[in-house]
Amino acid sequence: MRIPVETFHLDNGLFVTLSEDHTTPIVAVNLWYHVGSANEKTGRTGFAHLFEHMLFQGSAHVGSNEHFELIQRAGGTLNGSTWLERTNYFETVPSNELALALWLEADRMGELLPAMTQEKLDTQRDVVKNERRWAVDNQPYGTMLEKMQELVFPPSHPFQHSLIGSLEDLSAASLDDIAQFFAMYYTPDNAVLSIAGDFDSTDARKLVTEYFGPIRIGEGRPMLPPMNLPPVFGNRLREVVYDNVSLARLFMAFRSPVFGSEKYYAASVASAVLGMRKGSRLHRSLVRERQIAADVGAFTFDLAKGTDILVVDVTARPETSVAKLEEEVEREIDLIHREGVKEPEVKRAIALIETDLLASLQSAGERADRLSMFATYFKRPELVNEQADRYRSVTTQRVNELISERFGEDNRASLLYVPKEGVESESVRAAAAGAD
Repeated sequence: MRIPVETFHLDNGLFVTLSEDHTTPIVAVNLWYHVGSANEKTGRTGFAHLFEHMLFQGSAHVGSNEHFELIQRAGGTLNGSTWLERTNYFETVPSNELALALWLEADRMGELLPAMTQEKLDTQRDVVKNERRWAVDNQPYGTMLEKMQELVFPPSHPFQHSLIGSLEDLSAASLDDIAQFFAMYYTPDNAVLSIAGDFDSTDARKLVTEYFGPIRIGEGRPMLPPMNLPPVFGNRLREVVYDNVSLARLFMAFRSPVFGSEKYYAASVASAVLGMRKGSRLHRSLVRERQIAADVGAFTFDLAKGTDILVVDVTARPETSVAKLEEEVEREIDLIHREGVKEPEVKRAIALIETDLLASLQSAGERADRLSMFATYFKRPELVNEQADRYRSVTTQRVNELISERFGEDNRASLLYVPKEGVESESVRAAAAGAD
């Protein structure tokens, strides 16, 4: 399956990708800003995520929450999300409402600051604080992402601090701080706009030029500090978290090749061999055969700068001790590191990945999102059409070379959640030799 891809640039630097498809009468608009938590300053964490909320609070010609109301009234859906390297906003609407979605995105890109008030900032800051309390601090395993970031990245690294931010930093954010962050990063030359679905390319180009063309180019952004890290941690890392959870859960992370690199695809296949669905190696061994685990999974963070992270996620059965959980997961990783994987496992993993990839591209919204991703990270949205071939080219030898290089004891970081009932809370971070 190949999807059509057109691109053009506006004079202000906005990178636009178009994928016309008249199968169903809907169109997706997807806007990626190349800013995430990695771009935040020390003492000002959480700004990227806070902005995800602020951008729905109105602009010069749109009232607070009216963006939601207008899209939903038109029969569409919308949302936004934040990650370490990007923030995105997206709408899927009936085909005849493309102009509305584009105009709303352009108005908040070009005219957000005039509508920004202290009251809106205070309100959304409280919303984010409550989100942190609900989704992170008081959610079982909810601190996993930020504790994993702290464990696997050095303190000075841009990926090391919390994505959602600390309560103290959110409290300290001023209206001037917010205005400066917006003016620096929410500019057309730091954005990718993708449109996918049922639209006319000529009409879409005219609308994009009309709505986004007058927006001023940015005045420059600070460079990120060096992101590169050695391919392995160099020693074992381990942290134990006693939490309000009913089952022990182990997240074991490995430094992995960056998203989009040749070795990334081998790492992605390796993670699928380990933990993708019920036929995976870990599910077969730990869940079905030995009944050590209640659930297993494996995934990559898909980071495009510095280093990626591959994570194995195993939740214990109620009768499985914490020591037994760690021992059995280590045994499985030792086994795959020592013996590698077999060709049937690799073929199964590639087939599953390709099936999911092709299924996702049936959706206009997902198609637009992937176009934005490849355009933002690599300036090549057409890479969306090369992904299946790249996975098919992965050989068992390449997967085993990746496993040999990255799954050794010098590249394992264990984040272990333990039910805290009857146990004094503590947090331990140490090399494996000291922790075992």
